[in-house]
Amino acid sequence: MKKHSQRAQRVADQIQRELAELLREEVKDPRVGQVTITAVEASADLSHAKIFFTQLTGREHAVEAVETLQRTAGYLRSALSRRLQLYSVPQLHFVYDASIETGMELSQLIDDAVAADRKHSS
Repeated sequence: MKKHSQRAQRVADQIQRELAELLREEVKDPRVGQVTITAVEASADLSHAKIFFTQLTGREHAVEAVETLQRTAGYLRSALSRRLQLYSVPQLHFVYDASIETGMELSQLIDDAVAADRKHSS
């Protein structure tokens, strides 16, 4: 059995688009803030979807954002059911995605190392 079917990937992509719109237009909880959906992974049987997100406030508010999004998961799931043509909408599980912040930190470290190398070679 394949780990990720094409159908699961198409559904995940559609969930990502629809959730981004729902979070932007309908969820008004200030604890959620500016959320960006970075990826969605749907299980092969479409019973669960892992939603990866980032937000402008960063890692320090990630736990609160995950808890708030999990509390709104029921509403989001019912809103998705009205928008998607699926027999059953997957359970939503939110995960904070720190990859962008980690990438920025690594880029800064590389820039610092290059600058230090230039300083020592002069």
